[in-house]
Amino acid sequence: MRANLPGTPKNNYAAAETSGDKRKLSNAPVEKKRILRRLWSYLYRYKLLLVLAFLLVIASELLALWGPNLSGKAIDAFGIGPGQCDFPVVIRYVLQMVVFYVSSAILAYLLSIVMIFLSRRIVTAMRRDVFQRLSELPVSYFDRRQTGDIISVISYDIDTVNATLSTDVVTIMKSSITVIGAFVMMFSISPKLVIVVLLTTPLSMLTTRFITKKVRPLFRRRSAKLGELNGFVEEMTGGQKTIKAYRREEVILNRFDKKNEAAISSFIKAECFGTVTGPSMNFINNLSLSLVSLFGALLYISGGISLGSISSFVLYSRKFAGPINEFANVISELQSAFAAAERVFRLIDEEPEPPDAPDAEVLCDPRGEVVFDHVRFGYTEDKTILGDFSLRAEPGKLVAIVGPPAPERPPSSTS
Repeated sequence: MRANLPGTPKNNYAAAETSGDKRKLSNAPVEKKRILRRLWSYLYRYKLLLVLAFLLVIASELLALWGPNLSGKAIDAFGIGPGQCDFPVVIRYVLQMVVFYVSSAILAYLLSIVMIFLSRRIVTAMRRDVFQRLSELPVSYFDRRQTGDIISVISYDIDTVNATLSTDVVTIMKSSITVIGAFVMMFSISPKLVIVVLLTTPLSMLTTRFITKKVRPLFRRRSAKLGELNGFVEEMTGGQKTIKAYRREEVILNRFDKKNEAAISSFIKAECFGTVTGPSMNFINNLSLSLVSLFGALLYISGGISLGSISSFVLYSRKFAGPINEFANVISELQSAFAAAERVFRLIDEEPEPPDAPDAEVLCDPRGEVVFDHVRFGYTEDKTILGDFSLRAEPGKLVAIVGPPAPERPPSSTS
């Protein structure tokens, strides 16, 4: 029996790595829109749970949005002079506020349960897809990547996506409904004060957009460095006997320190820049609140608005700015989730092991004789493992190839 490695003699690499363009394509950064579409494809599998979660968000936020309006009416019922307080009206509004807020809290609790259940379903499906792809990948994929890096994708990266689906998605849905509802209520109270609030809104959006562009690459680098560290630790832990036998402990420790410092540095940079978003948005929102209070006081002096309406407007302005601020805080977590999802989908999109050729010979009655006839082989095009290699392994004998790759030799004219 004669056996050659895949491809014609004297050329060829493993089939999964024959194209450098394919390798570059698989390592190219995934577009944010593509990541969102891929995540949506997982969410859509459980659309009934998603619809239920959306309905719970709407009901919970609408109940919470009606509270400030009742608060303003209760304040107006107090009056501004002695003996003007209408206690029955105040108590009625207070009881209504209690009912609305308690109902909103119960619905929010049910929403969190639904989202946890939904996120676990999605993570289960995602891990199944990743593991299925791993079972289909060629040996060259595992030769080019550390085991710890692959484990990091299955565990850390998918858990990061899970945290986003269970918490950040809910936050975004709540924020959207709250912003729209608060704006409608503010406009119904005082269109003039709404103009004051809208003056600072573009500043918030521009600030968020600017920070997002700076933060996302940092979180992508953090995920990559953590994967490299995990891969190194897994490899060195498994090879402890060899390391001690060759007294390489100090060398390995120095390598670990370098990789650990790189991981820590990337983590600190990502977190520091990510946490800038929240304080920046708080400053802009407090500036908006100060302007609302100032112009609201001027309107009250001129008789254009009541104290209760000012109180309700301030509460609605906080609800309007709060979700924007919350969304800004979620931005850093979203960047981490996008970087993690990018690594997950990049693994899922790897080219699987190609099937055998239709005319491949079936191995029948093997005798244990293997012949390599002028074989050139490597997992990547830039690194040749075997160059013009010929070998005949006799039946019943044990043959091992040990040592670094040999340099290329000109093809021989004889076998």
